Amino acid sequence: MLTKDLLRVSRAGGGYHPQFVDASTEELAARLIGLFQGHVGESRETLDAALSALEGEYEFKLVRGFAKLLEREATFETTSPVEPRRARTAAFRAAEPVGVVTEADRETALVEAADSLGVTVDDLEASLYGDLDARQTLTAFEPRWEPDQLVEQYNLSLAQTALFDATEVRVRSSDPKALVSAVKRLRLLYEIRKTPEGREVVVTGPDALFRRSRRYGTRFARLLRTVAGADEWTLEATIDDRGTDRLLTLSDADLSVPGTEPVGEMTFDSGVESDFAARFQSVDLDWELVREPEPLEAGEHVVIPDFAFEWRPAGSDVADGTADGTGAPFRVFFEIMGFWTPEYVAKKLSRFRDLEDVAFLVAVDDSLGVGEDVEALTDGAIPYTGRVRVKDVVDALRAYETDLVADAAADLPDELVPDADAVTLAALAESHGVSESAIEDKSFPEHERVGRTLVRPAVLDDLTERIEAGMALGDAEAVFDEYGIDDASAMLSRLGFRVEWEGLDGGTVREK
Repeated sequence: MLTKDLLRVSRAGGGYHPQFVDASTEELAARLIGLFQGHVGESRETLDAALSALEGEYEFKLVRGFAKLLEREATFETTSPVEPRRARTAAFRAAEPVGVVTEADRETALVEAADSLGVTVDDLEASLYGDLDARQTLTAFEPRWEPDQLVEQYNLSLAQTALFDATEVRVRSSDPKALVSAVKRLRLLYEIRKTPEGREVVVTGPDALFRRSRRYGTRFARLLRTVAGADEWTLEATIDDRGTDRLLTLSDADLSVPGTEPVGEMTFDSGVESDFAARFQSVDLDWELVREPEPLEAGEHVVIPDFAFEWRPAGSDVADGTADGTGAPFRVFFEIMGFWTPEYVAKKLSRFRDLEDVAFLVAVDDSLGVGEDVEALTDGAIPYTGRVRVKDVVDALRAYETDLVADAAADLPDELVPDADAVTLAALAESHGVSESAIEDKSFPEHERVGRTLVRPAVLDDLTERIEAGMALGDAEAVFDEYGIDDASAMLSRLGFRVEWEGLDGGTVREK
């Protein structure tokens, strides 16, 4: 953003219109970049004088607006011969007994102070106020932008500054998921409405707490970076212009994000969500955690849950069951209701009441006192205090898992005939895109089940001939490897052998 004193807007027709610049301003952008580059090693005071000279050719706010952005790419340092505070302390101590009244008194005090520091009087004088902004030296300047990108950044910053006093922002975007993600990351309260033009994200705050606050305006401004990153978007904002509400309207035709715009990492709305996600993902389950999934219909509005759990049995690319018969992974949507205002809780409950037919679980903070209401409106309420227990969520998912496994098993024939002579249940399940549980009760007419491995009788006959008592365990395992069998213990038991262990050196195959 720019500072408010550099804001350039028009209020024509009662609106609020930022005065954007176009490619014709690239010449000024190039000159300013060159100006900063040419003043490396010079004082800020000298640089400021050069900027002032440009104000005779261009508008003051425009020159200073570009300069404000470039200053963020510049490094200014204090480069005086003596640390300024040390120089001032020595000068004041020397002046106290002298009682500086005349210029001669001042010179005497400076000479004494310089002698005490072992420097010249000129170096001392140059250091007295060397830490003032005007005296600092431009030591480095590494701009991220070319002139055309600086123009884009200026327009974006100008719009951000205009949004600083916004009390409400209404956005339609071709990338609603990224938009809502940014809204959550910035901790802005929001809702999504249906309009004739499509879904609209409305970002607001509780009137009594946030309206017209500087912090809220800053968050609105930061949101614009994500909005302008979409291919197509429109934005309307209500601006508090010194007590008068004005309308600001922007679209993708007005702004773009410079190519150097950094991409922020996804963060969570709260420590509760972050903590839950970290603990859930550390558990080995057949459910994959998805952050901020697609919007769900809720009457005239939509709901974007905090998470979704996707059923993905280990090793499979598709789910055992689907929500709609399309082959897409079955999802259980999940919302965490933490500390919300009573008004926001009431609005959330109304959304749950109108929610489309999907599997939907909600973790509810006990302090809200709405667990029973949520239970009646969704597929289950999971109470929590402080943190959401992963076990409670997993228990709720088990009910879906049981049905998914049963559905997957029902879609398979009662008899399965693998092509391989030896294959593990895990590998066979993966080849059918199901979990191992789904094939546990199937029959395998051409194979015998040995532990978690299916083996043809001919392979067992071969192994009976090749495995004998007295073999080293390592040699027996090498034979099993030839057939793709990795469960040596179960196979040795099936063949009538056991392992006699010999410390850490390995074991020997013995008859049972």
